[in-house]
Amino acid sequence: MLNYRTMLNISHNKLNTSVNLEQFQSSKKVFVDRYSKYFNRFLAAFAIILLIVLFLPWTQNITGGGQVTTLKPDQRPQAIQSPIPGRIEQWFVREGDYVKRGDTILKISEVKSDYFDPALVSRTGEQIQAKSQAVTSYEGKVNALDRQISALVNERSIKLKQTENKLIQSRLKVKSDSIDLQAARTNENIAERQYNRTVALQEEGLKAVRDVEDKRLKLQETQAKLISQENKLMASRNQLLNAEMEILRLGAAYADKISKAQSDKYTAQSSQYDTQAQVSKLENQYSNYEIRNTLQFVTAPQDGFINKALIGGIGMTFKEGDRLVTIMPEDYDLAVETYVEPIDLPLIHLGEKVRVQFDGWPAIVFSGWPNVSYGTYGAEVVAIENFISDNGKYRILLAPDKSDHTWPEAIRVGSGARTIALLDDVPIWFEMWRKLNGFPPNYYKPAMANNAKK
Repeated sequence: MLNYRTMLNISHNKLNTSVNLEQFQSSKKVFVDRYSKYFNRFLAAFAIILLIVLFLPWTQNITGGGQVTTLKPDQRPQAIQSPIPGRIEQWFVREGDYVKRGDTILKISEVKSDYFDPALVSRTGEQIQAKSQAVTSYEGKVNALDRQISALVNERSIKLKQTENKLIQSRLKVKSDSIDLQAARTNENIAERQYNRTVALQEEGLKAVRDVEDKRLKLQETQAKLISQENKLMASRNQLLNAEMEILRLGAAYADKISKAQSDKYTAQSSQYDTQAQVSKLENQYSNYEIRNTLQFVTAPQDGFINKALIGGIGMTFKEGDRLVTIMPEDYDLAVETYVEPIDLPLIHLGEKVRVQFDGWPAIVFSGWPNVSYGTYGAEVVAIENFISDNGKYRILLAPDKSDHTWPEAIRVGSGARTIALLDDVPIWFEMWRKLNGFPPNYYKPAMANNAKK
């Protein structure tokens, strides 16, 4: 203990015993019982006031920071991009100019060698015309082959009918020759019997030798006719076989001719379809080239004001998708996007009232007593993001509260804002106790949410 006193230079000698303080004027005014009485009264009054204040109502709230934006995505500032790479040739606007939808902002030129030809579109059209004529030629060839195939089919039908008629005639001739052969054989048998009978009679002396010779001659004639008729029958049968073979030959020959014509037809059709595919491809290229030529003029997507040229100068090159200039739409509905902690997200509901303080506008804010705040404006929750943002908080979108004061007209998109979401009313001592313990605000549901649920 002595060591501590030595280090702190603390002495056991009392100052009021060694020095008489009453001899000083300030001591005479301070060390008076009246001042102690007033000070005690002050402390008592302060304690009473503090106790009363602790039981005053306090509105729990969730504060957040954000910025002014627009209610609809198409009303927000946007950067105009070029879908093709190019080089800046001419600017038609200046920063701050007002443009209407479709107005030309700048002109660009091609940087790819595939599109340098200024007559690329017309020459592609000539290629389409030439290929289209080739398609017409192939169509004519296919039609000619169809006619050739039809002619071959008709010719085959006629030839087959002729050969079938010849076959029928051959069959009839074979039948006729067969009958004649039978007749010749019968005559030959009769002549032989007559000859034998005449010979027998001549031997008996009843017939002369001349009669025998006549019958022999007649027998030889009938035998000769029989041989001749057999030859005719064999010839007729050969003609029948030839007719049958001719039918088979004609079928094979015309099948080969028709197959060759059909093969040529299918080849022509294949070439026709291939050429049609080339025509379609060229037409696609033609349309792409026409659209690409229109893309050389960058136009305004909507009415608005030119904010900033992101790529300036003449002759500057850029890639496809690079941002060229930003534009601010003319008509827009203001809104505020704010961010809340994940622990406070369950306390925020659609349609809930929120107070907003804009940067640059004078305001006196009492977050716990919104009725005495000055310079804040009413807002309403219209959207709650379901996925956490990059800053680790959830995004809330606020729209102006139509039942409250109108937002200032001079507010611009992008300016800062502070938001206060009002929750449940609690005593101040409860709020202090909650803050000291790090508890979240009371779970709160607005009356409109309960009514909607019912």
